[in-house]
Amino acid sequence: MTTASVLCGVLFSACTKNFEDINRNPYDFNENELMPDMKLLGEPLIQTMLNIMVSGDPATAQVQQNLIGDIFSGYMMTPTPFESNRNNSTYDLLDNWNNHAWTVAYGNVMPNCKFVQEKSKGRYSDFYAWAQLLRVAAMHRVSDVYGPIIYTKYTTINKDGSIDYDTQQEAYNAFFNDLDAAIDTLTVYAQTNVPSNFAAFDLAYKGDYRQWVKFANTLRLRLAIRISKADPVKARKEGEASLQHPLGLLTTAQDNFNINIGAVAHPLYVICYKWNDIRMGAPMESIMTGYHDPRLPCYFASSSSRDSSYDGIRNGVSITSRDTYTGFSKLSMAQLGNKIQLMTAAEAWFLKAEAALYGWKGAGDAYTDYENGIRTSFSQYKLDDKVNAYLKNHGYKPKPYTDPRNAANNVPDSSPYLSTITIQWEHGVSTEKKLERIITQKWIAMFPEGEEAWAEFRRTGYPRLFPVVVNYSGGSIPTERFIRRINFPQLEYATNPQGVKRAVAALGGPDNGGTALWWDKQ
Repeated sequence: MTTASVLCGVLFSACTKNFEDINRNPYDFNENELMPDMKLLGEPLIQTMLNIMVSGDPATAQVQQNLIGDIFSGYMMTPTPFESNRNNSTYDLLDNWNNHAWTVAYGNVMPNCKFVQEKSKGRYSDFYAWAQLLRVAAMHRVSDVYGPIIYTKYTTINKDGSIDYDTQQEAYNAFFNDLDAAIDTLTVYAQTNVPSNFAAFDLAYKGDYRQWVKFANTLRLRLAIRISKADPVKARKEGEASLQHPLGLLTTAQDNFNINIGAVAHPLYVICYKWNDIRMGAPMESIMTGYHDPRLPCYFASSSSRDSSYDGIRNGVSITSRDTYTGFSKLSMAQLGNKIQLMTAAEAWFLKAEAALYGWKGAGDAYTDYENGIRTSFSQYKLDDKVNAYLKNHGYKPKPYTDPRNAANNVPDSSPYLSTITIQWEHGVSTEKKLERIITQKWIAMFPEGEEAWAEFRRTGYPRLFPVVVNYSGGSIPTERFIRRINFPQLEYATNPQGVKRAVAALGGPDNGGTALWWDKQ
């Protein structure tokens, strides 16, 4: 079977699966049918990779991520007044949008990983570890959207018919346990240089065990940094385990964790160019034009509204006609190509830089890590000749934002929401100032991965973003605090009412977008 036919079969399954049935095993095969070609272990994990962010169905990807993390991160904004402009962008959260991150996870990630672990346990430990790792890669994103999730108790049905959630702290502890086990197993395979059992199914690293260990170490460090305020002792332990692992982290742009989607159109291409539903966000315009950042044309096309300019839309503004902002800057799709970018090596360097601020063993020097993060990002876009001048600049800072369509949306130079952080590293400033510089550059380098950028903004408050102008939350999401999470899907209230009731109690606040997650101490 060709890669194309595998992808077609997987994507057809992804589009037709009943998402709401989270307990049904989608692969009911005889044990003897698993071998010898490994397809019945490998193909479910192809589907898992393709559904971390749905690549074959732009309509699902749009509501799974684009109209959540991509806009809340400040990367993008929609010019379309969906639902008469009462939608996620104006904090009138839409249940029919916001259930998709959940249903994709429990329709196309958890059952596939469970199946592979059940069938490979004790026989193909590399497949078992790979499923563990992919499950964490997908499910931490789900937890970072909602908070408590069904993870360790998946398919464990109580007497009352409910399924229990893990608190977010419990989920994160389980993530670390799974990563620890997967790293140990895959490290053995990497160090013995045995041929890969899953090369034919690997859409990221072509079966390279060493690369998967480097990714797993970096993911472990990402999650350790994520909880550094909520549980600093656990964070240090997990972070230092990652930093001191002999196979290391993602280091160069060639190490980036990208999912190859083949001939399938990139969902952001369809959303931006076919549907005209997404454009540059105002913070991207402010920060990248203010820095005269050479990566800007790699991220966005110049505006068709004004010659040789980049125009971004402020999040949560009044839009009465989709014609108002459609001429603003589209995404530059040449750099996205046929891959879904989920983690960059540049991020790994910025993670190390922050770990160095906290004195974690193995993190190195924050200044060196910071500069390496920027260098690695520039290298990703083949801009190595421009990086030294960028690193040495100490005058450029984000520009005030001017909306040429509506002056009420402007962010003037005096605004507290306009960052004054510059590029060049400063040794003598406060730790908080160093953190703002690190996270601002990390935010630029992670584009277009909005889920992670939104999580980091909530955790740190950086980069400084512009609050919404129009807030239809009825006060449940304070404008000055920004949105902190997405409420649990209504289908959970319908199918698992007792489980979700206990999850809300564990959340520590009402089930709305204003309640902070466990790790969100900003």
